[in-house]
Amino acid sequence: MMDRRSFLSLSAAASAAAQTQPSDVPKWPSPVIDIHLHWRQDLSMDVDANIAHMDGCGVTRAVLLTKVEAKDSAIAKASKYPRRFIWSVSADITKPDAEKVLTAAVKDGARAFGEIKFHVAADGPEMRRMYSLAADLKVPILIHFAEVEQFPGEGTFSTGFKQFAKVLKEFPKTNFVGHADAFWANVSADYNNETPYPAGPIKPGGVTDKLLSDYPNLYGDTSANSGNNALSRDPEFTKAFLVRHQDKLMFGCDCPCTDGRGGGTENSKRRLAGKCVARETLSILSKQASAKVFRKVAWENALKLYKISG
Repeated sequence: MMDRRSFLSLSAAASAAAQTQPSDVPKWPSPVIDIHLHWRQDLSMDVDANIAHMDGCGVTRAVLLTKVEAKDSAIAKASKYPRRFIWSVSADITKPDAEKVLTAAVKDGARAFGEIKFHVAADGPEMRRMYSLAADLKVPILIHFAEVEQFPGEGTFSTGFKQFAKVLKEFPKTNFVGHADAFWANVSADYNNETPYPAGPIKPGGVTDKLLSDYPNLYGDTSANSGNNALSRDPEFTKAFLVRHQDKLMFGCDCPCTDGRGGGTENSKRRLAGKCVARETLSILSKQASAKVFRKVAWENALKLYKISG
């Protein structure tokens, strides 16, 4: 049994720890892992800035999206917080050495490919090589699907999402994680590439909803404005959608803010300017999902797919 002195000592330590936690940090229904966190200050790769964002919005662990050229620095810097981070890797898939450098990165500890964001077709030869490699290495591949430019000259990425079923059929051993505008706008059956962020009620029968139901190798990343928009535009649809795909969805933020509170985004033209995308999306999930479903989406599904020890 614990003696009175030890009990008081532990109680005092717990009280001190509670006092150091800012009062505005949300308390979510379960631990949270963010599968879509970009390095803050990309050139300097300031891992403490990533921690500041996570602590500010109540995120427990995160997958750091890392360029293959920076992997050695990423491994060294993330090791400062060994229980907070794992990392995924991306490389220029249009180059002939892409398979070689990605394979080496996985051997060095990368848990996934991603995000894969290039001006190619989703069923083109460059992407097909990545799908085969991901299956061989037994890592998931996170893909940015975008069919509409958000600003002039941006281009489109991984085009042809409406026909992605044929890819899912052809690569049944590859675990795909869908992300971005085309993936999330297509939750509605009436979407025809008019805008990256459609508004209003969702029409049942959308491509994304159907693919998540029909193919066990497709998962959804709730990150960015696109994921937040899809989850917020039709609350009644979202409630059923989260239940229907509770084993296929994973929380991600892809948030540009600096502090987990919306800092640094006040002058942005994004639809969530001045807000933390992570906080906003986790708030939707906590309100629309039961505690059990929230835990799956925010924690358990990512642990399983990315093979992370709890």
